Amino acid sequence: MRSPEFDGPAAALRDARRELEICNACRYCEGFCAVFPAMMRRRTFGDGDIAYLANLCHDCKGCFHACQYAPPHPFGVNLPQTLSTVRRATYEQYAWPAPLAALFHRNGVVVCAIAALGIALGLIVTLVLAGADVMTLPRSGPGSFYAVIPWGVMVGLAGTASVFVAIALSAGAVRFWRDTGGGTAVSAQPVGRAVREVLTLRYLGGGHDGADGCNDTGESFSQTRRVFHHVLFYGFALCFAATCVAAFEDHFLGLVAPYPALSAPVLLGLCGGIGMLAGSAGLIWIKVITDPAPTAKAVLGADYALLGLLAAIAANGLLLLALRESAAMGVLLAIHLGLVLAFFVLVPYSKMVHGLYRSLALLRNAIESRNPQEEA
Repeated sequence: MRSPEFDGPAAALRDARRELEICNACRYCEGFCAVFPAMMRRRTFGDGDIAYLANLCHDCKGCFHACQYAPPHPFGVNLPQTLSTVRRATYEQYAWPAPLAALFHRNGVVVCAIAALGIALGLIVTLVLAGADVMTLPRSGPGSFYAVIPWGVMVGLAGTASVFVAIALSAGAVRFWRDTGGGTAVSAQPVGRAVREVLTLRYLGGGHDGADGCNDTGESFSQTRRVFHHVLFYGFALCFAATCVAAFEDHFLGLVAPYPALSAPVLLGLCGGIGMLAGSAGLIWIKVITDPAPTAKAVLGADYALLGLLAAIAANGLLLLALRESAAMGVLLAIHLGLVLAFFVLVPYSKMVHGLYRSLALLRNAIESRNPQEEA
């Protein structure tokens, strides 16, 4: 049977509906993950239901290896591949503004191109504002970063990008929530449950009690993907915390960057950068060795490009930290800011949006669960 990833979003929805109806009748995999209990609450599957279930899926691939109707069976049920294709279609569907949704079509190329443009912009801004000679002068002490790129330019670029990204993500979240169930009342209990499942990556632990893990390389189980995802997730969170602490110290305490080696921003950034680099590299390695049968090949380019960009940001940040008092600081700072700016611009149009939609899907699943112990 031909994979839906070659036929576009409409074919992916059609094939997902067919496969979900087969799964709902069979129910052999009902204990594997959050998708199957949520699926069994439905007797029919509208487009919004399929978008919800696709984003609830964590792609552990356990159902594929357990399914008696998987290829080469004539039914050709390959739910991980099909739902991966639908997920990418939902990213495009809910992107705002709509004309930029086309960036998802060749996301790998777009990520590389925008990253390159971001670096070029950082270098050009630096040269225009500071002059070429400033780029190669060794500097140290508070304010040395701002001697290369003025504080107002840094804040202006970062602030503009952040506001745009917040608006774009909010618009997509509202549309996704509306299409997947509408104005359901939200209380503290399901919110708490969804937050726990996001922070623990519960469903990357595989089905049943989550003790086995994912089936990335075949029928064998492993927690490796969950571990690397945790390392990347919390590494990113530490880097974000470092930025917030630095902003607080700058605005409210009058302490000017760069900060001492044992300061909170530097220690948080160091740990976060190492985590991002290790997590990105680990997830790239898993994608290289993963079983291709349940994998949607059309999404791999975007995945590799985003992980590569995150690794580049982390590596450059660590190098900047190590060489911040050398003649290389100016160039490294410009490249770092260019990469970070490119990343922020790309967030609503890259695989990064999976965190938003999956979190909302987990929240809806928590709301729908009649029995809090249903999936424990």
